[in-house]
Amino acid sequence: MLRSLFHTLITLFILFVSWPFIEKQIEKTDVSPALEKIKSDIYAFKENPEVSAVFDSLSGSFYQLVGKLDETASLSQNQEQTGTKHVEKPNLERPMEQAFSIHNIELMDSKEKVEQLLGPSKRSSYNEYGTEWHAYHKDYQNFLMVAYDENNKVAGLYTNQDLIASVSGIKLGSPKDTVLQKLGTPLSQIRKGLVYIQLQEDQDYDVFMLDGSYVTVFYDKHKNNTVTAIQLINEELEQKKNDFYTKASEPLKEGFEYQLFDLTNADRVNHHLPVLKWDNKVKETARKHSMDMAEQSYFSHTNLKGQSPFDRMKEDEIFFTTAGENLAYGQFSSIFAHEGLMNSLGHRENILRPEYRFLGVGVAFNEESQPYYTENFFTK
Repeated sequence: MLRSLFHTLITLFILFVSWPFIEKQIEKTDVSPALEKIKSDIYAFKENPEVSAVFDSLSGSFYQLVGKLDETASLSQNQEQTGTKHVEKPNLERPMEQAFSIHNIELMDSKEKVEQLLGPSKRSSYNEYGTEWHAYHKDYQNFLMVAYDENNKVAGLYTNQDLIASVSGIKLGSPKDTVLQKLGTPLSQIRKGLVYIQLQEDQDYDVFMLDGSYVTVFYDKHKNNTVTAIQLINEELEQKKNDFYTKASEPLKEGFEYQLFDLTNADRVNHHLPVLKWDNKVKETARKHSMDMAEQSYFSHTNLKGQSPFDRMKEDEIFFTTAGENLAYGQFSSIFAHEGLMNSLGHRENILRPEYRFLGVGVAFNEESQPYYTENFFTK
């Protein structure tokens, strides 16, 4: 009896997770009305609390298995399609003028020096400091972002790859305890003119003031709180950002979207996964959901009409065999949003799911200029 019930649940689970593909193939045939009844019955059956628990258990096991089975094949396929080749990491040297360098570049270096070393940037996008992040990489290997001041001097740096060098010996993978031992007590607040902005405690990052610059060290709590990324911002650029949230604008919205896309691909490369392709159509789906959340003051994968991410994608005629959604709210930049998502296990699994091939990111702001971020992943 129990074995028979278990087999029934397995069959229904496979139907449930495969439904978008099945529906896509035969939704226009004469059996469509019958399919709607089957779909309704499957969802109703799943809503039973006891059955739902079994589905959740099976879902975790299923996706874990799919990830393990597909990882190698996906990477091989991506390399064949894009011609991606391994790029050697640079020989990192001890910084000469600053506490930290990224890819042997320090704050106040010239743009000319940077581009002699790295070539032209792959993308330039508006950021929360009123300047642009310039993304440099080779197929998202040796990835970093650089911000310049009005004199084309480096005013900001960021990387989430093994490009960090320091006077203190801190690098990617250093334990948090070592960072605190070497750099001392992190800041609890940042002064903006006559106002002090309080930094939240118990976050997965620390901010330090070193050599006239703000150094933000991000930790990966899934790797024993070791250094996973670093951001360097000189004091002058930081002080140009008057408020905690930068005033909403179209360039900032697009900047956050593209930056979150690039950060995602840089982390996928870190984990030997194929990079994702940008999809404009699903970006619009993501944008609409972010805008809806911002305007209606809620934060959920299910909108106020009761639509799931998959319902919204279907409504926009985006067909998929596998799909997922990540949401973030309130982080004042794409960098902080991404690092937060990577420290949340379910969101991290979406970012690092091997079978995904496409990503669209949509951002919107509420009346207080607080950003809402939506990432929609899928495979056709």
